[in-house]
Amino acid sequence: MASANATAMPTGTATTAGTKVLTLESMNPNIRTMEYAVRGAIPIRADELHEQLETQPGSLPFKQITPCNIGNPQQLKQKPITFLRQVSALMEYTDLLSPDMIDTTRKLFPADAIERATRNLSYVGNAAGAYTPSLGVLEVRKNVAKFIEERDGFPADPKNICLTTGASGAIERVLDMLVSNPSVGVMIPIPQYPLYTATLAHLDARAVPYYLQEENDWQLSISDLERALSEARAAGTDVRALAVINPGNPTGGCLLESNIAEIVQFCEREQLVLLADEVYQTNIYTGTNPFVSFKKVVSQLGSTVELFSLHSISKGMIGECGRRGGYYEAVNIDDEIMGQLLKLASVSLCPNVQGQMAVDIMVSPPKPGDASYAQYQKEISDIYESMKRRAKKLAAAFNSLPGMTCNEAQGAMYLFPRIQFPQAFIDESKALGREPDSAYCMQLLEATGISVVPGSGFGQAPGTFHFRSTFLPPEHLFDALIDGFKHFHTSFMARYSSPKI
Repeated sequence: MASANATAMPTGTATTAGTKVLTLESMNPNIRTMEYAVRGAIPIRADELHEQLETQPGSLPFKQITPCNIGNPQQLKQKPITFLRQVSALMEYTDLLSPDMIDTTRKLFPADAIERATRNLSYVGNAAGAYTPSLGVLEVRKNVAKFIEERDGFPADPKNICLTTGASGAIERVLDMLVSNPSVGVMIPIPQYPLYTATLAHLDARAVPYYLQEENDWQLSISDLERALSEARAAGTDVRALAVINPGNPTGGCLLESNIAEIVQFCEREQLVLLADEVYQTNIYTGTNPFVSFKKVVSQLGSTVELFSLHSISKGMIGECGRRGGYYEAVNIDDEIMGQLLKLASVSLCPNVQGQMAVDIMVSPPKPGDASYAQYQKEISDIYESMKRRAKKLAAAFNSLPGMTCNEAQGAMYLFPRIQFPQAFIDESKALGREPDSAYCMQLLEATGISVVPGSGFGQAPGTFHFRSTFLPPEHLFDALIDGFKHFHTSFMARYSSPKI
């Protein structure tokens, strides 16, 4: 028996200073400095207010939180695609495909959903909960390659395709490969999706910002790329890659093919790896700027530029964010690096199986003559047309407000309006140690329940202020959303524009 006088071992609940091994001071400092505005202070406050509404109904000047801060379609009641969910259900509960139940199943599920589930189960040994190859199921990668070939008119090799846990997993993996020391830099657009700066901070690498041209529908300026690259190299940064988000997040812009060609030539000339984040490629709302992939332009030019292009099931009309499915295609990448990428994928064993199967449906949907074809096409079209209407309606609303201008969304799921704040509000915010756009977004949340993301979380041109809003709330609630926003903004502008007495 241990002596009663023996020193007690510290427990997980100990609070005495110095008893914890893992503290803010001892943790990885790179994680401590990471920031991710999409899930930052304002969404955290929105969660608190949501809980208050649950426990104290009627205690706030609004009835619900409207989360316009993140591109999460199904959170905002976007209907899942029926065929995808049918195949998923059959793969999860395989007893439905057993001889004893198949007759009943045929009464509940269309023939092509049963055929797809049976086929896809055969790819994984009839065990949807088992590990797959680390790069993903080969048959799915073959379907991705076929999708890319049909989209671009140039061949794709399934050996160069890796299925991932969403596009975010692909971005993190490629950046992990690129960064070998703290002097490595990656060029990122401003404004940008904060995953890039957060991942680079985690890797102790350098973000090299370049500015998108708001006055030119967020196109990319080659002269600004050259400026940013020259300044970074002069400062000792080993710039190795350029990241491009097209269609744009948070801007909603879509690059012209001529602009893409200039970017490819710039990367080839400057020996930069090109990261093409193309997860919004089906979210296109304009005929003037159709989506053109970087892979297509690289192929047309016969370029030797090293390219990673990314896609995901989270966006588009599929909107299956929580299933975490995506892929990257590696083009002109050294064979030895491909081996290292395989090793890196192997550490995570494999991407989740249901995400892989959702990718398969995204790239190989029901075809004419299939039982589910008409319903699939109608559901995709209904979501797309509604999203297009909402994008135009919200942009028009923003442009009608005093002190606010907004480029229309050419693509993606977001608008990024610019606000000319009254000087009194800017002075007040700075006196309180707050970014003016962050203070505005917090006031908006507290007054209306609408959660958006301040432009400072994405980066913006000096002296400008923005916020990002999705246009994903249900269409039948859109008028009320816009009315609430207009009432807040006009009252806000009047309050801070009025002379002090």
